[in-house]
Amino acid sequence: MKSIDELNLPEDLRYAEDHEWAKLEGDKVRVGLDDYAQDQLQAIVYVELPEVGASFQKGEPFGVVESVKAVVDSYMPVGGEIIAVNTALVDSPGLVNESPYSEGWIIDVKATDLTEMDTLYTSESIKEAVLKRMEEEGQ
Repeated sequence: MKSIDELNLPEDLRYAEDHEWAKLEGDKVRVGLDDYAQDQLQAIVYVELPEVGASFQKGEPFGVVESVKAVVDSYMPVGGEIIAVNTALVDSPGLVNESPYSEGWIIDVKATDLTEMDTLYTSESIKEAVLKRMEEEGQ
């Protein structure tokens, strides 16, 4: 497992409490799992993608990620409609481990309310939250 100093948490992204990242790109929000989540899960073997056109509220589960270690839900960092899914993950789910912020993205969302981005963690505040969690777990 990576130490807090080894985590790659880019400053131009926002982060949900459950470690999904969100990046505003024009009028869409691209979403994936952050470096902390993929590191904790270890080797990802399956990613369940939602249907394009499906709508979810902020905080609702939109899919599932399965690794050799665990099966976890992925949650919407912002509410909206799924406008694209990364179909490359069907055959290559390990892209989430190898390239969580580029090739390993999961969904694109047309956000219902872009101000929800302001409620997400910054790079610095998610590092503080991760550090607190690591200390609580004795890591």
